[in-house]
Amino acid sequence: MFEGTFTAIITPFKEDRSVDEEALKKLIDYNIENGVSGIVPCGTTGESPTLTHEEHDQIVELVIKHVDKRVPVIAGAGSNCTREAVRLAMHAEDAGADGVLIVNPYYNKPTQEGLYLHFKAIADKIKIPVVVYNIKGRTGVNVETSTLMRLIRDCKNIAAVKEASGDLEQMKDVIKQRPEHFSVLSGDDNITLDLIKAGGNGVISVASNIVPEKMSTMVNLALDGKFEEAEKINSELAPLFDVEFIETNPIPIKYMLSLKDMCEEIYRLPMCELTAESKEKVKATMGDMKLI
Repeated sequence: MFEGTFTAIITPFKEDRSVDEEALKKLIDYNIENGVSGIVPCGTTGESPTLTHEEHDQIVELVIKHVDKRVPVIAGAGSNCTREAVRLAMHAEDAGADGVLIVNPYYNKPTQEGLYLHFKAIADKIKIPVVVYNIKGRTGVNVETSTLMRLIRDCKNIAAVKEASGDLEQMKDVIKQRPEHFSVLSGDDNITLDLIKAGGNGVISVASNIVPEKMSTMVNLALDGKFEEAEKINSELAPLFDVEFIETNPIPIKYMLSLKDMCEEIYRLPMCELTAESKEKVKATMGDMKLI
């Protein structure tokens, strides 16, 4: 069972827009040294839509090698083309990943049957665990609970869901119906505590890129049932949760990391820099939280 805080790690770029491998390694070390449960490369936070397939493969291989089994690696392997997602998932398995994160097919807007067939086709081709990434706001489709339960029943390696539907009631419904071995992870930092209180198992986090120790502590306290202590940290982190999505993720979190000299403030189009107004809000929040 996947449990705890898994960092959806950014992909740092150099001035020439190439992947900054040394910065990525340092970010991985920073996260692991500060208690995260796992690393998730090549997700949306890793700007996967703008990576070439070759870069995607290289980053997954680099992360697995550098992590060196210190924590699990769940490799992003999603695509709106099932054939491509299968290839990415098979590569991740061959490279030594502990699991794969598969996002809803985006733009195609498949039916529930199409979603079922998509995830099943991927799960059938690999043996490692599959984490279904349900995020309607960025893909245009929602994996209904009945579809997810059908997948869990028919694919023994579909082991978890990253729930970023924004619908806590749907998440509670999944928790109610899931088998004992199945993990429900939040895809939104700001509702992680509420999800754990409802029986969830943790988070695939954006905020942990910059505050891995605090996110890990908050989640671990909550998982231990120490909700009052977890609430205190959650309240301290609330301003960060607000500004990390002041503009489209991962733009704000990458800017925050650049302020701490952990990466360059470089994106690949269509991702671009924060507006001047947003930058001031982010800097003010980080100053108030003593993050810079």
